[in-house]
Amino acid sequence: MRRARAGLSAVMADKTVKIPGPDHPITVEKNPDRVVVKVGDQVIADTRDALSLQEANYPAVQYIPRDDVDLTLLERTEHQTYCPYKGDASYYSLLPAGADGENAVWTYEQPYEAVADIRDHVAFYPDKVSIEIIA
Repeated sequence: MRRARAGLSAVMADKTVKIPGPDHPITVEKNPDRVVVKVGDQVIADTRDALSLQEANYPAVQYIPRDDVDLTLLERTEHQTYCPYKGDASYYSLLPAGADGENAVWTYEQPYEAVADIRDHVAFYPDKVSIEIIA
């Protein structure tokens, strides 16, 4: 891969790789608060080690360490997406399978260097689960 300067792109295996910069900033910071993820009354994740990823003008996303997620409640799916800033995302559905639980969880198993801290973390769609941040 050819090295790219901030704000410029590189092409990697037919995929454009973009580097965060002033036009599209991304920050990853430890969330000092407790983050609890639930479906109804069932706790899916509970952590004090969440990472808060802020990308451009999008709402912040809480990335939860896998160790703090009840992985028995997740089932990997074939669904995948690509983000030129973060890499390839893999998805999980919530068990038991429900209409709103399909592809409700995603992870970047090999994230790009700019967001390498989110490796071994998962994130949840807030319209499919309840995400509570407790100070």
